[in-house]
Amino acid sequence: MADGQKPYRVYRGGRVKGKVPTVARPERARPSRRSRGGPDGVADYRGPGPKPKRRRLTRGRAIALVLVLLILLFVVWGAVGFLSFRSGVNAANKRLGDNPRAALNPQGGLLLSHSSDILLLGTDHSDNKTRAGDQHSDSIMLVRSDPHRHRITFLSIARDLRVPIPGHGEDKINAAYQIGGPALAIKTVRDFTGLPVNHVVLVDFGNFKTLIDKIGGVTINVPEKILSNKFDCPYTQARCDRWQGWRFAKGPQHMNGMRALVYSRIRENRYNPRESDISRGERQQQVLQAIENKLVSAGTFFRMPFIGGDLLRPLATDLTAGQLLQLGWRKFRGHTLRCRIGGTPTNIGGGDYLQPDEEARSVIAMVRGLSAPQPPLPGSTFGSGCLGG
Repeated sequence: MADGQKPYRVYRGGRVKGKVPTVARPERARPSRRSRGGPDGVADYRGPGPKPKRRRLTRGRAIALVLVLLILLFVVWGAVGFLSFRSGVNAANKRLGDNPRAALNPQGGLLLSHSSDILLLGTDHSDNKTRAGDQHSDSIMLVRSDPHRHRITFLSIARDLRVPIPGHGEDKINAAYQIGGPALAIKTVRDFTGLPVNHVVLVDFGNFKTLIDKIGGVTINVPEKILSNKFDCPYTQARCDRWQGWRFAKGPQHMNGMRALVYSRIRENRYNPRESDISRGERQQQVLQAIENKLVSAGTFFRMPFIGGDLLRPLATDLTAGQLLQLGWRKFRGHTLRCRIGGTPTNIGGGDYLQPDEEARSVIAMVRGLSAPQPPLPGSTFGSGCLGG
């Protein structure tokens, strides 16, 4: 070692003039489109822990999504259909006057849980105004909803049945409508049958065919072939002179509004002279049941937003939209019993009547569920009884 040299170097601390040299940051690579996020929006994971799996629309999720959309569409479609139907019901409620409402026995509870008796009065006039003295009831029928027995019962009452009319003595039961309108008809039916009439429906048969056409027609099983007389000829007078009448073959038939209306009106069958006004009432029951079956079908549900406002155009009633839906559900979930009240033909003062037979009271007990349904007596053309579903 040379003289005067130190075995180490001395470094002096302190601030160095000028900028302190720095180390440049490494440039970060620009993330690729794939790293920013895949098609399902999940970016490449750079954090701690395992990398999350990319979400994919599996077959199960796709099916679930479709089901949710279908349920939503079903709910919206049903709501729109109900609003359309309710508008038609509100119009039908306005067509019923105050007098018939006052004659009704109030409904005790919901139709779904309480028995209810609904009186159907059919007229052949073009409107449903409840003016007394200018209309007659072309058909009289009681519909009893019995939720405890899961049953809907149709009870036809012969128009020529001789019964007491309150304040007017004895007469044909359909004369009550002509004398005092729907209110007197309600009282007469209630007094004769002993059944409380909770609701009323006035049916205008003149416009009934429109309802049937709106729901796409009805299918009816005709029990035997029919050839009517020459009533209600739809053609010109010259052609009607050669026309032989309406014909219906035996067996199931799909009918439009016109044919279904004619079928329900036929009073005489030239193929079977034994038929009577009782047979006519049974055909009306068939048509009404066919309409009810069609109304609660899926096809009518999907068409409801377009036809709901027109369905009740031939009717005037106090039933609300909710009550009609309850009645439809009861019809959908239950079974049907068809009954009739007839009697013995008699002539009083030159007028033809049906005197109520002894079985009439038994039929009322069958309708109320107090006894087992029994058919009319064998060979009885006008007799009372229940014919089953």
